[in-house]
Amino acid sequence: MNPEELDEYFDYEIILNRMLDKIPDTLDKREGSIIYDALAPAAAEMAQMYLVLKNNIDLVFADTSADEYLDRLANQLGLSREPATKAVKRGTFYDANDNLMDIEIGARFSIDNLVFQAIEKIETGKFKMECETAGIIGNGVAGTLIPVDYIDKLGKAELGDVLIPGEDEETDEALRERYYEQTGEKAFGGNVIDYQNKTKGIAGVGAVKVTPIWNGGGTVKLTILDSDYNKASDVLIQEVQNEICPDFSNEGLGLAPIGHIVTVDTVEEVLLSIRSEITVDESTTKEIAQQEITTSIESYLLELKKTWEETDSLVIRKAQIETIILNTSGVIDVENTTINQKTANITLEKNQIPKLNEVVIV
Repeated sequence: MNPEELDEYFDYEIILNRMLDKIPDTLDKREGSIIYDALAPAAAEMAQMYLVLKNNIDLVFADTSADEYLDRLANQLGLSREPATKAVKRGTFYDANDNLMDIEIGARFSIDNLVFQAIEKIETGKFKMECETAGIIGNGVAGTLIPVDYIDKLGKAELGDVLIPGEDEETDEALRERYYEQTGEKAFGGNVIDYQNKTKGIAGVGAVKVTPIWNGGGTVKLTILDSDYNKASDVLIQEVQNEICPDFSNEGLGLAPIGHIVTVDTVEEVLLSIRSEITVDESTTKEIAQQEITTSIESYLLELKKTWEETDSLVIRKAQIETIILNTSGVIDVENTTINQKTANITLEKNQIPKLNEVVIV
């Protein structure tokens, strides 16, 4: 019996009719009769019971499980749902004379209804600032920091680039995908799958390419993207290096097996300048269209970067760019599109990702 037939079989009306069929026709079993009114509540409870039973069956299989039940399935393979992590950004602090100045570790600052706390000094006047709210919400804020408590001689405080991106709690779909990866491809003692799983399990890492024997026997290179699929910061690279193979030691002091020397690096960003001539109708202007086109191209490049781990090279296709432009509201024609002054596709190397530099619409 397939699931569709099962649902029909356990329908309230079907259950009630089956029960009534077992009553002799010599008795009154019309709606409103004593027999009908006695059987109807029982049929309703049985239908509800079957619904709960079916739902419980769904919860014990990976493709239909959810929430804590999916957690329990994953735990059987040694997997745990990745918790939300806090963004770490660069904070820069100046005195009244615009000279860099140090602040105390633990000093707290507010920006856009979020609070960031100084957790580590990078160099004079520059600190790692951790968002007190976990998740990706801390990644996008930047600008002037307001001290929560008075700081003597502080003239200006600025929140800058992301050092370690914050991540939201792992979704059911992401955990399910890792579950299938664990059951489909076995990780063992320093093989490629093992390195991928361990590296992506580190907070802030979104993707990794593993290059075995890159500099002789026993050497491994891990090329990473951050969890926003951008080039990893030096701070994140060092965090991963310390976690996997501290001090480039082959003594198994980190997650890397004994005998492996692991080097962590990141990708090279290739800047893209896109130029196109468009015709628009009366519903928009070229300036408005340019803003929409830029946002759409950014989204296209992000989707490309999400495939970087599984591909040998990324290809930025001119046809795809023109399709994006034509799909923009109010655009009726496009021509003479170039990417970095070329009319052909741009093919990147293995450890390169695209970064949009500018979109020029004329």
